[in-house]
Amino acid sequence: MTVQGLDRAPHRAFLRGLGLSDADIKRPFVGVASTDGRVTPCNALLGALAKDACVGVRDAGGMPFDFASIAVADSMSMNHGGMRYSLVSREIIADGVEAVVRGHAYDALVTFAGCDKTLPGMMMAMVRLNLPSVFMYGGAALPGRLHGKDVTVLDTYEAVGGVYAGTVTRKELEVLEHVCLPGLGACPGQFSANTMAMVSETLGLALPGSATMPAVDKARSAQAREAGRVVMEVLKKGGPLPRQLVTRKSLENACAAVAATGGSTNAGLHIPAIAHEAGIRFSLDDLARVAKRTPLLADMKPGGKYLSKDLHQIGGVYAVLKELLKRGHLHGDCLTIFGSTLEQELKGHPGADGKVVPKQPISDTGGIVVLKGNLAPDGALLKVAGLKSLRFEGRARVFDSEEACAAVVRRQAYQAGDVLVIRYEGPQGGPGMREMLGVTALLYGQGAGEKVALVTDGRFSGATRGMMVGYVSPEAGVGGPLALVKNGDRIVIDANKGLLTLEVPASELRKRTSRKPKQNLSGVLEKYAAQVGSAFRGAVTHSGPKRK
Repeated sequence: MTVQGLDRAPHRAFLRGLGLSDADIKRPFVGVASTDGRVTPCNALLGALAKDACVGVRDAGGMPFDFASIAVADSMSMNHGGMRYSLVSREIIADGVEAVVRGHAYDALVTFAGCDKTLPGMMMAMVRLNLPSVFMYGGAALPGRLHGKDVTVLDTYEAVGGVYAGTVTRKELEVLEHVCLPGLGACPGQFSANTMAMVSETLGLALPGSATMPAVDKARSAQAREAGRVVMEVLKKGGPLPRQLVTRKSLENACAAVAATGGSTNAGLHIPAIAHEAGIRFSLDDLARVAKRTPLLADMKPGGKYLSKDLHQIGGVYAVLKELLKRGHLHGDCLTIFGSTLEQELKGHPGADGKVVPKQPISDTGGIVVLKGNLAPDGALLKVAGLKSLRFEGRARVFDSEEACAAVVRRQAYQAGDVLVIRYEGPQGGPGMREMLGVTALLYGQGAGEKVALVTDGRFSGATRGMMVGYVSPEAGVGGPLALVKNGDRIVIDANKGLLTLEVPASELRKRTSRKPKQNLSGVLEKYAAQVGSAFRGAVTHSGPKRK
């Protein structure tokens, strides 16, 4: 469309300025989008992988055009106001890729991403555009080694809490800081990036084996070239397109994969957002329904013992999916990127190894529970994988920002039995729905991960563990019940019953008023706050295609 006809002569001239030949201009145009950049180790390898994909596209008869999108690293934006831009960046990535691909009328798309919000951002763009597409994850970093054990950056986060508690010395923290992340790649546990990489394979948007292969594995280069070849095959066949892959059944499969591995609660935001791009109404209720019927199968960090590299060694994502299918918890008729069914692809694939994926379920229900009640009428999320107790009852300590709570936690000015409430940190009220790993890791490092609870309308890292309830909807910033909580109110968290209850009479709550902190917004945060919807449906910022 951009190169044919008399009035496209200037367009062809611009392409020749890039070095294209007449033969190149006649090929299908394929966008190769990545979040390449040196702002985080998660994305620093993506440029090289994108170049490899370009080789695969060209070898298969296409003309690749590689371009980079932005990335906001949760690692560097943690614990300060910069975290407000993390979830916002998901929308910027999806919007930016849409603009480039539509603006240049590309015929197909290969995408690369490496950290928490970049993965769903790229997948959202693929589903929105609905062109022949393949997604590829940049891979997780290898862990460090200390005292004969694997260590990750989560250990460093929690060791900071240990220093405040006096159980870890500054020298021990310094040693850990220097060894916990020995190279490039994303965090190696079943945290947000690896969880969403698993989602990409389960949905059929990515090549099998790509989610768990370590970032520094030399085979990634060949895999990236294969992604370029496969996208050309999909283009020639006319499918399967992203919206043929992202269906209600495949979304339920994705939820099952997250639940079966104790994956990140951020999936509760991102899976509904991907569904939204396909015109499918999907919410925390759908996640809750699937998680309740899905057993916890994989013993993955942070709640368990093993890392992404360990899962890769025993068969990767498909090892988990094979067990889910075997136990009747997977829709085997969903399509893969090859056009075959998931059941067909899983035939002959290894399942449980007895360690990373034990022969018997770790628990009968998945690692994530959706809580509801008068404090969260729409829902809230709690990761239960690794929890010793599924019920907590205590008195509220209320904070109107993350910083206010963090100051108290650093001083250990709390008591066992407290329920720390952090509000006005939702998608709209924050704005940006900050991640609370800084606070939750401090608590866990201080040995209080299950001695106190935390309830927030903000969100958590996939590395968060303990009695931590997030994503409370509706959020305090739009008048949700969290805005009415007072110090000393009794709160009950019951994961067995799926309840989050404020034990205050309704008559008393009707008398209370809330006062949202004043905000002076401008730029992207002002636009985001004006557009973003509830976390219950993925915190999306546009109306999407016609609903299914």
